Amino acid sequence: MSTPTARRAGPREWGGLAVLSLPTVLLGLDVTVLYLALPSLAEDLHPSATQELWIMDAYGFLIAGFLITMGTLGDRIGRRKLLMIGAAAFGVVSVVAAYSDSVNVLIAARGALGIAGATLMPSTLALISNMFADPRQRSLAIGVWATSFALGMALGPVVGGAMLDRFWWGSAFLLAVPVAIVLLVAAPVLIPEYRAPGSGRFDLLSVALSLVAVLPVIYAVKRVAADGFQAPTVGTTVIGLVGAVLFVRRQGRLASPLLDVRLFANRTFSAALSVLLVGLVGVGGAMLLITQQLQLVAELPPIEAGLWMGPPALMMLVAAIGSPLVARRVPAGIVVATALGLATFGYVLLTQVTATSGVALLVAGFGLVYLGLGSIAALGTDLVVGAAPPEKAGSASAMSETVQELGLALGVATLGSLATAVYRARVDDQLPAGTPSEVADTAGDSLAGASSTADRLPAGWLDQAKEAATSGLHVAMLVAAVSTLVLAFLSAVVLRHVGTIGADEPEGDEADVAEPAGQDAAQGA
Repeated sequence: MSTPTARRAGPREWGGLAVLSLPTVLLGLDVTVLYLALPSLAEDLHPSATQELWIMDAYGFLIAGFLITMGTLGDRIGRRKLLMIGAAAFGVVSVVAAYSDSVNVLIAARGALGIAGATLMPSTLALISNMFADPRQRSLAIGVWATSFALGMALGPVVGGAMLDRFWWGSAFLLAVPVAIVLLVAAPVLIPEYRAPGSGRFDLLSVALSLVAVLPVIYAVKRVAADGFQAPTVGTTVIGLVGAVLFVRRQGRLASPLLDVRLFANRTFSAALSVLLVGLVGVGGAMLLITQQLQLVAELPPIEAGLWMGPPALMMLVAAIGSPLVARRVPAGIVVATALGLATFGYVLLTQVTATSGVALLVAGFGLVYLGLGSIAALGTDLVVGAAPPEKAGSASAMSETVQELGLALGVATLGSLATAVYRARVDDQLPAGTPSEVADTAGDSLAGASSTADRLPAGWLDQAKEAATSGLHVAMLVAAVSTLVLAFLSAVVLRHVGTIGADEPEGDEADVAEPAGQDAAQGA
């Protein structure tokens, strides 16, 4: 831990913080901008509904799967070096994604972006701890870092909408290129290098087991929602669960594990991770379905859809900045539960949207959902990192990032697939006899498919497809509302022992929660 006489950070350190925030802004930007690009992308590449979901969530699955691995790799080769390698790779693969000429190439590029993105995040909190030795400055720096993702998500719809209004869908990926260039130029000047001493052997078997634990389960979730329970789905689920058990057992035996499973014994740590994971599942599904509603149901152009998503993103930013300030005076569990309660009301409002009701109610409901997101993202990260011992802050921050990415991806997979299943059930057998089979298959697969074949469909049938898609939104948002309400009650109960955060005097047995990650966080995991 730093002492009261620790050197205060100067202009170089604050400039370095801006550089370290760039990867977080970039990843937040990449999450939201693609939602706007999906409709025009679908018209060009004609993906199936399942392929659409893979385009959306291949990135999130792989970034979640590799975050802990890349954090350990950064300890060994240098965290700044890994950051720069990841930035270069992210920029190059973004160009490949932008000029993809087939669905399979785009899905592969999205997966590669996930792996590259995983190199950008894990070392940032530890580097911030190295650069900001003064406790008050360090706390402010971590707060700025924590809100950077929200800033990226806020910029995504507006900037992406403006680009899509003037250029083709691939331009959304090219936004990453200037960010990567700035990071590569500025990082050697403003950010010190750091390698963790005595970090131990890099265990490749643990890397493999972590992927076996995550990817088969995610695939099974997608297939169950689309096709129901089948033998291959059950088999992949079993493989994933066995992989998870083997991974946890191996981490407990290693002197230098990829993940210190003893961290989960801390109930604040485990509860905060659970809130982040479950809370972001609803948000991930809502982002996908809301952008579809704006562009395919309301038929807004990309720039207008992006502008309508601006107010909800602003609410998220306000919550991300304001919630930690409120939590200095109100117990964190109450703040989290209240934020989730507001998000629940937002989901309920979204169940009242109709295909012809306009966008005001849609934006109001989504704004409350984003308000909850900003609160749980800021406070959840603070609770996760603060609940861990200072020397484990790096590993704890990697876990926080992992569950947030995984939650968003799971939301796309589960709620997106649920809405698609409702759509298919509503439109099944509604097309009149004589409709060409390829048109019927495309239109019956998704609303994007129906829109792309609208000129070959019977008059008025597209309106029925919009009603079916809106019904899918209702069911998915109802599920999100129920799960978020349950999570709000559980948060109030499980986090009741946590006092205020960042107050002068920490409260209760979990007083370590109130402390920012210390200087030793740079030696996490």
